[in-house]
Amino acid sequence: MIDTGIKGVQLFRVTDSLRCAPAVYKPTVVAIVSGTKEAILHGKSYVYDSSKYMCCTMSMPVEAGTPTASPENPLLGVYISLDTHVMTELIIEMESATGPIRKPKGGPHPEGLVLSHWDDAFTEALYRLLQLGDNPMDTAVLGNGRLRELYYTILKGEAGESVKRAFGVCNEIARSIEYLSSNLDKSITIEDMAAHVGMSRAVFHRKFKEATTMSPIQFLKAMRLNNAAIKMASGMNVNEAAMEVGYVSSSQFSREFKRMYGVSPKQWSNSKQLPAEMIRKTAQFFHQLQRPSIS
Repeated sequence: MIDTGIKGVQLFRVTDSLRCAPAVYKPTVVAIVSGTKEAILHGKSYVYDSSKYMCCTMSMPVEAGTPTASPENPLLGVYISLDTHVMTELIIEMESATGPIRKPKGGPHPEGLVLSHWDDAFTEALYRLLQLGDNPMDTAVLGNGRLRELYYTILKGEAGESVKRAFGVCNEIARSIEYLSSNLDKSITIEDMAAHVGMSRAVFHRKFKEATTMSPIQFLKAMRLNNAAIKMASGMNVNEAAMEVGYVSSSQFSREFKRMYGVSPKQWSNSKQLPAEMIRKTAQFFHQLQRPSIS
């Protein structure tokens, strides 16, 4: 990961083929310049490259990897954290200029993980942003403005509706996930999550599944297990990782972990299928992807 000097914008280079492993995506856009990346959400594969960028508008428990990367053909990309305040300001300004776009009542909630084709506006804005890296003064003076320009092209692109719902006024699902992510070590119920955003249990359940493809309970379990897997891959022992993500019973944690990944937590920590060096590199890479969005 290479800092560009613009807060929240980094370049990355991967030279190893990494099989898909548990990760937690934060609100971000990942644009691949060369190579291919894959993310799996609830069994659905999202493969993106230089023709499509990935936009994640809320924290998501995924499995992600770089299956085709190699020293000869490294994966090259740009990691762009989505600034909550700037996104919200832009959405308000856009609606003030054109008026809010009303969706039919009862329409589906847009998904929180989407792929969007690179259009000319996005390509030009990204290029103008990355050009600043050669000049510290240009970066300091123009960086925030050009990042804002890139955000604007994202809002106008194919991922725009998903971004608007996550960062605009009607962002109940994104707020409920933020609440959940901050309280993984506590006992959280669907009623707690629904009450946090002022929705009934039934409506919340339906909208949550539309946005994440999972029920709230499935999502909560995946978030806990993915976070635990990342902690164990980084060297934390099984019991400590289980407690840090809210499991009181180590036996329940082991059962659910094995059901999710096909191996026990201990086998995962000492897996022969994932050599120690690969685990270290995977954990290091996805640690970067878990950096919180700027606020």
